[in-house]
Amino acid sequence: MKLSRSASWFLLAFGVWSWFIWITFVKNLWNDGSGLAFDDAGDPTAYFWVHLLLAITSFLLGTAVGVIGLRGVRALRRERE
Repeated sequence: MKLSRSASWFLLAFGVWSWFIWITFVKNLWNDGSGLAFDDAGDPTAYFWVHLLLAITSFLLGTAVGVIGLRGVRALRRERE
């Protein structure tokens, strides 16, 4: 399968964007002071675990999508040479 230049760059940008957004989210989750992520004893709540699992899944999917985009960009550059 051959990706177009715009599709390759979009997938690569999406992978980078995914990492940026979810790293910020995990930092905010870890520093949560509202009582949602950690109970009064400082133990993680179900909210914390569910959202951490969402973040990990998004890291993995963002990485996979970004790698596909990177491979597409590299293939297009090799083809041009």
